[in-house]
Amino acid sequence: MKLMQMTTEESTIVRKTKELCQAMLDEPEYVEIRQRLDSFIANEEAKSQYQNLSEKGEYLQHKQQQGVELTPEEVSEYETQREAFMNNPIARGFLSAQEEMNKVQQSVSEYVSKTFELGRVPTTEDLDSGSCGQGCGCHH
Repeated sequence: MKLMQMTTEESTIVRKTKELCQAMLDEPEYVEIRQRLDSFIANEEAKSQYQNLSEKGEYLQHKQQQGVELTPEEVSEYETQREAFMNNPIARGFLSAQEEMNKVQQSVSEYVSKTFELGRVPTTEDLDSGSCGQGCGCHH
């Protein structure tokens, strides 16, 4: 019964989560990231390069996993496609935007996970990536 109250539309958690989402949307950095993503989506050449590169990479990876040696021509063709993609400023913008969005998502997720784990709002020290936390045995 209590769990249901925490996930309803009117709950404090949902309301605060929406506020966090709005705060992210209001960040100038987010607006710039979103513009780079939208530029990529609107650019057929960049999308086609990305699709072709992804398919070629998957094909070569599958081939390697089957124990088949890649030919120098296949590797060269892939590298040429990759270089052309990376030379496209819209494609580079897309990749960096994806990376930045992933970092934000990981950060938010890490804070939430640590909050559940610790039962309090985590400090910067709690989130230090050099340590796995208490009980892991690494003691960084």
